[in-house]
Amino acid sequence: MIVSASYRTDIPAFYARWFLERLAAGEAWVVNPYGGPPSRVSLAPGAVDGWVFWTRNPLPFMGALQAVADWGEPFVMQMTVLGYPRALDVSVIPPERALAAMREVRDRYGPKAVVWRHDPIVFSDLTPAAWHRETFARHARALRGVVDEVVVSVMQVYAKSRRTLDQRAARHGFAWRDPPDDEKRALLDDLASIAAGEGLRFSLCGQEGLRAGLPGVEAAACIDAARLSAIAGRPIAARPKPHRTCACAESRDIGAYDTCPHGCAYCYAVRNQDLAKRRHAEHDPAAPFLDRRTQPPLPPAPETETQGRLL
Repeated sequence: MIVSASYRTDIPAFYARWFLERLAAGEAWVVNPYGGPPSRVSLAPGAVDGWVFWTRNPLPFMGALQAVADWGEPFVMQMTVLGYPRALDVSVIPPERALAAMREVRDRYGPKAVVWRHDPIVFSDLTPAAWHRETFARHARALRGVVDEVVVSVMQVYAKSRRTLDQRAARHGFAWRDPPDDEKRALLDDLASIAAGEGLRFSLCGQEGLRAGLPGVEAAACIDAARLSAIAGRPIAARPKPHRTCACAESRDIGAYDTCPHGCAYCYAVRNQDLAKRRHAEHDPAAPFLDRRTQPPLPPAPETETQGRLL
């Protein structure tokens, strides 16, 4: 089983202690975001084949990464570095610090341990296509020889992201838009050429309609069993994820929506920024669930399964 931590929130930046507590307990409990019963994810020794971590800031998580490495479990860090103005990215670490952190992860754990993400691409007065070309090129040069892949996506406009972007645009005096596909493809084509010049594989997360006719743009596998296998030096068995227009393998995610306080204006995982900040402030690192809302009763774990790890 591959465990994702987490595309629903930034566990490395904000919940490192909770993650280590869950490793020690050998399990994490996850609230069903669609209203079904909660689920238990075993983190016991032998239960996890590999990890995928998603973050804007891995620095608070370095001890947790070492704990995972000490257990001999391969991991990949998907790290977003955009360099957006503060009107869009309220509190992420500066790009220079983020790029340095990526180099640190690479130096400690090897060139396949970290993947750069320039996503989502937001078209706005503050970040027009020319801005993306310039900023992407600068970051790609800095990451030459540090990473071997960059994953991109173009922002998909959900109701919650539209609401937050409209509020932020009104407050800071800018406009954003969702341009036609031809304009998106033109930018992707340019970014792919820049990436190729720096020796980076350029892949698009989902959005197969945009990828059509762009030979330099590959399908992303953000949950990448092949990359994990290369890191581990052994095959990581994983089935393709059903009902996805991407190359991701199946995984279990242990995060929770509406818990990331980064405050990114375009975030699909937070419907209310104040709510996310409040849930982060009320978070209990010792709780089995990351989200501290009223917890459903926990069914007992199987008695035969090994529980926890010595950390």
